Amino acid sequence: MSKHLVLLSGGLDSTVLLAHIHKKETLKNNKCTGNLYALNFIYGQKHKKESEYAEYQAHKYLAKYITLDISDIFSGMDNCMLKHNCDTEIPNKSYAEQQKENAGVVKTYIPYRNGIMLSIAAGIAYDLGIDYIYCAAHADDAAGNAYPDCTPEFLSNQNMAINRGTDNKVILQAPFASYNKNDIVSLGKKLKVDFSRTWSCYKGLLKPCGICGTCIDRNNALVNNGLESE
Repeated sequence: MSKHLVLLSGGLDSTVLLAHIHKKETLKNNKCTGNLYALNFIYGQKHKKESEYAEYQAHKYLAKYITLDISDIFSGMDNCMLKHNCDTEIPNKSYAEQQKENAGVVKTYIPYRNGIMLSIAAGIAYDLGIDYIYCAAHADDAAGNAYPDCTPEFLSNQNMAINRGTDNKVILQAPFASYNKNDIVSLGKKLKVDFSRTWSCYKGLLKPCGICGTCIDRNNALVNNGLESE
């Protein structure tokens, strides 16, 4: 019986992915198999709520929860997303607006973050006998090369590296690679995901700011699916 590891940030996308894999495997086996794992990384982000919600959602979907603090890896990076750069401004514009002004990689891209996390996940998967790793990279993040480590090319190459580096024992899957945010929220709505227990905002505030790129995308997708914005 296959084992599955979902990279779970506690954000909207990865929570929907966890719910999707949980339902898929439960239906396939007519029961909860106990072979679902959720891996959360603390990488020096400005907020704690995302990780708190990750733990909540992991327990809700009966996944074995693993959390790792890898913030030292990113401690030397000058990036507005990281807590040690708390005075560096996160853009209060949609990704589309940001790319109109400066095409290509956006300011909130942490260099190779997904690659680092997936490499660590591959080692854990190999050690625990897990067959599949899942990440929630989607088309909106890949558009215009905003986040290079979310593109189909990156994911394909990363899968080849993971598979070969684990002696062909572990496979990377990105089920949302062709989805946009609206599609993900639509699926989450069907799965009855509790979006109020997910966190998307990049800023370390008590409540979502509503004006950073990810807040804008999230709220637009919620509204487009007949749900209330935050």
